[in-house]
Amino acid sequence: MADLILHHYPTSPFSEKVRLILGYKQLAWKSVIIPSIMPKPDVLALTGGYRKTPFLQVGADIYCDSALIADVLEHLQPTPSLYPEPGKGLARTLAQWADSTLFWAAMAHNLGPRGAAHMFAGAPPETAKAFGEDRKAMTGGMVRLRPADAAAAYKSYLRRLSDMLDEQPFLLGQVPCIADFAAYHPLWFTRVRTPVMADILQLTPAVLDWMDRMHAIGQGGMEKFGSARAIAVAAAAEPTRVGDGLLTDSTFQDEHGIPLGSRVSITAESFGPEPTEGELIAATRTHYTLSRNDERAGTLHVHFPRIGYVLKAAIPA
Repeated sequence: MADLILHHYPTSPFSEKVRLILGYKQLAWKSVIIPSIMPKPDVLALTGGYRKTPFLQVGADIYCDSALIADVLEHLQPTPSLYPEPGKGLARTLAQWADSTLFWAAMAHNLGPRGAAHMFAGAPPETAKAFGEDRKAMTGGMVRLRPADAAAAYKSYLRRLSDMLDEQPFLLGQVPCIADFAAYHPLWFTRVRTPVMADILQLTPAVLDWMDRMHAIGQGGMEKFGSARAIAVAAAAEPTRVGDGLLTDSTFQDEHGIPLGSRVSITAESFGPEPTEGELIAATRTHYTLSRNDERAGTLHVHFPRIGYVLKAAIPA
C-alpha cells in the first residue's frame, strides 16, 4: 500500500474534515501544503484541472472531493466506520446537506465584512483582493447568501444540530459518523479562523460541547512532505487498475451515452468549475475515473464522486 498523501492547507475547512477522519481512522499520512489560491502548478500537474482543496494522492491515483476521500479511507480502514448501520443512508444524506447548505450559510456568515477584516488583518490589501478574486472565479454564477440572511439561516441550522444532540453525544448516536465530520468543519472555521464571528455558536452550548468532542479525535500521524516529492512519487508509480484499488466498484453505469475510452471532461456542478480532461476509464454508480498524462507526474488516474460532478464529452481541439 502506497503512502497516503493529503494535499491541503491548514485553514481549509474541507481539509479539516479529512484530517479528522484520518485521525478517527488512526491512519498515518503525509502532508503537502498547497496554495490557497491560484496559481497552483503542482496541483494541476496531478489533477489536470481540479483545484479545490483537499485532494488525496495514493501513488499515481488522485482522489478528488472530500466525499470521495471519505469513501476511500473507509475502504482502506473499515473500522471505526464512517457509515455505521443501520443509518448509513441517513448519515450520507445529512453529510451532503452539511457539505453544501450548512457550509455555504456558515461561510457567508464567517466572511462578512467583520470576519473578512479579521482574516486579513495585518496582510497587504492585495492579499485580500487576490483571495476575493480567486473565490469569485470559483463560485461562477452561484447565488450567495447576504451576511444577514446567512446569519439567520446559520442560527436555525445550529439549533437543529443542537436538537440532535439532546440525548446523544454525536449527531446520529453514540459514535461519530460521516455526518459529524461534514457538519463540524464549517463550524470549526467559524471558531478557529474567524473567531470574531463565533458568538453565534454560544447560542447552542450543546453544539460547542460536541465540537470539543470532535476536536479531541485528533488528526492521526502526520509527516511533512513536499509537492515536488509527491509528483516524483506519482511519476514512479503505476495507477491501479479499475476495480483493483481503493474504489472497488467497477461496473459501468451509462447515464450519458458516452462509452468508456472516450475523451471527456469532468467539472463540479457549482463551486470550482475548472474542468479536468482525460480518457474515461470508469463510470460506476458512485464515481468517475479519468486516465491522463502529465510530463512531470506521468500517467495518472484521477477519481471523482458521481454526485456533484458533471461528465461531458470533450470538444475536439
